[in-house]
Amino acid sequence: MRDFSGILTHSLCSEALLKQFLLLLREIIGVNRAVIFLRKQIGVFSVVRGSQEDRRLRSVCALGLAPGLLEHFELSLEAGIGGYVHRKGRILQNNSEGARNDREIQKEFELLGGQVAIPILDRESLVGVAVFDGRLTGEPFANEELALIFHLLEELGLAIKNSWLYDQLLANHEMMADVLNQSGSGCLVVGRELTMLHANQAARDYFGRAERRGAALEFSDLPQVIGSRVFESLQSGEAVPPFKYRPHKEEATIYRVLITPFKRKNSITANAVLVMIDDFTQNERSQQLEIESSNLRLVKTIAEHLAHEIGNSLVPLSTHQQLLLKKYDDAEFRTSLGTAMGDAVQRISRLSNQMLFLARDNVVRSEPMPVAKLIEDAFHEAQKFVTPKPANLIYDSGGQAPMVAGDRAGLKQAFSEVMLNALQANPPNAPVHVRTGLDIDAGGRWVRIEVRDAGPGFTAEAAQRAVEPFFSTRNVGLGLGLAVTRKIIETHRGKIEIAPKDAEKSGMVRISLPLVQT
Repeated sequence: MRDFSGILTHSLCSEALLKQFLLLLREIIGVNRAVIFLRKQIGVFSVVRGSQEDRRLRSVCALGLAPGLLEHFELSLEAGIGGYVHRKGRILQNNSEGARNDREIQKEFELLGGQVAIPILDRESLVGVAVFDGRLTGEPFANEELALIFHLLEELGLAIKNSWLYDQLLANHEMMADVLNQSGSGCLVVGRELTMLHANQAARDYFGRAERRGAALEFSDLPQVIGSRVFESLQSGEAVPPFKYRPHKEEATIYRVLITPFKRKNSITANAVLVMIDDFTQNERSQQLEIESSNLRLVKTIAEHLAHEIGNSLVPLSTHQQLLLKKYDDAEFRTSLGTAMGDAVQRISRLSNQMLFLARDNVVRSEPMPVAKLIEDAFHEAQKFVTPKPANLIYDSGGQAPMVAGDRAGLKQAFSEVMLNALQANPPNAPVHVRTGLDIDAGGRWVRIEVRDAGPGFTAEAAQRAVEPFFSTRNVGLGLGLAVTRKIIETHRGKIEIAPKDAEKSGMVRISLPLVQT
């Protein structure tokens, strides 16, 4: 057994391992002729277990047999010696009943000059078959000796399987290295001790130093912003969200970096991390061009809508201007002119305010104010744009007097747009209902303001798109009202929700603003 353990030094090469085993058997028990057949090794691009190619066994080493004899000779798992051993999983002797009754087995034993076939198992499946004749002296092997050889071959079967797994792992590693090397992205694998386990050519081109050209990439070669996040991922075992990196000396160049940790199951820290670096410069430029194109399309849309709205506002003025010299002395005409001028100024002023608040990204001036007063002022402002002056405001404060803070003019504009939307949806003389309350969530304390009209309500599509610029279900107006409201409310760190129509078939807009403690 001590001699047998010595052959395991060849355990990473199955052929050398088996050759040493046969030489050892000859030395110890005087085996005359022997040949070992193995199934084809499974590899990355090799056969699949159970395929036709996997059903054949080829000789890998032999003693006392001419090489030419075995060059085109194979055993099959379907019939003959290979088929019997595969089915039974035990030793087969040429003088046994099973062998005598099978002409294929007898023919193979005769051709190989063998007396006994012993399966090589890995405790799970058949790895191969060893065929021996008797001793050099012509004596057959005793059953005890065959049993010992059977168990030794089982240990060899495990060693062969391990060597195949090693070869497969090595092939997988080489294949992955080739894939990463051929990738247009920079690929780095950084080990636990900040050692560079792999760096493809693209990564070396990105981060290799000019004074060390041709040398292996080291962790210290990485930019600090990337190196620190790699270290963070190794320690935490968590992936780092994709981020952009601009080299100091090439600010026009933009890299997109993705860091993914490799860790064992139930482990906190990572054993290694994969760093993928893509040159994102062209993508960034394309996105910037797309944004600019989108902005130009938006400007075009705004210009078209503004021209249409301002044009509609100017039509009555133009009509009165043409009649001004002829009818100025007519009191009725002057009254009509004053009304037309007032309406046009009102419409254009509202349009101007809408554009102003859409352009603002912050609160110009913040001051505390009572919600009740804000609602009342907004309702009266909305009434100016509806003719004839419609119904009343019904306000339910729930017995509270909440305060909010912000730009008074902006919040008045936001709520007047909602009120106007409700007034336009209402049938004649129907009131607008406003209810306020207080909410608490993880984000803090909120004042909830619900504005409900008596109209047909929002459809599911309208509720989803109501706050989009230029969306309207009416034939007049720009469709900017609720878009302006959303911009102002979100600038004040608030929330707006458009509720689809419920069983009451009415429309409801819910606005939440941070509560000011008094």
